[in-house]
Amino acid sequence: MRPMTIVAFAMFALTMAGGAAIAQAPKMPASVHMMNGMFMDAKGMTLYTFDKDTAGKSVCNGQCATNWPPMIVADGGKAAGDWTIVGRDDGLKQWAYKGKPVYLWVKDTKAGDTTGDGFLNGAWHIAKP
Repeated sequence: MRPMTIVAFAMFALTMAGGAAIAQAPKMPASVHMMNGMFMDAKGMTLYTFDKDTAGKSVCNGQCATNWPPMIVADGGKAAGDWTIVGRDDGLKQWAYKGKPVYLWVKDTKAGDTTGDGFLNGAWHIAKP
């Protein structure tokens, strides 16, 4: 191959690989980020799901929601990809990943903490893609 052809082919391959990487990244709300394969809020706090929730419905209310604050949708928030918005019993709107509402854990005190994983006999899980 001629040198220019090799360079052009390499640039094309890199462009295609970069496009594939972008296409595979999950679409997320602006308030959600991913680190180390886990979903986190804008402050780096771990997000969790609850086994007792049903798709599109949170059953974590009252004291449960005090301990496990729901990830509330800010005004103007829009569903994106696998991220949807569910209504709560208290009238607020909460983010859900693949239909499962997501929460923070009050005992996680610093960014990256995962102390809620496995809580309540394994009913709480780190939210992951």
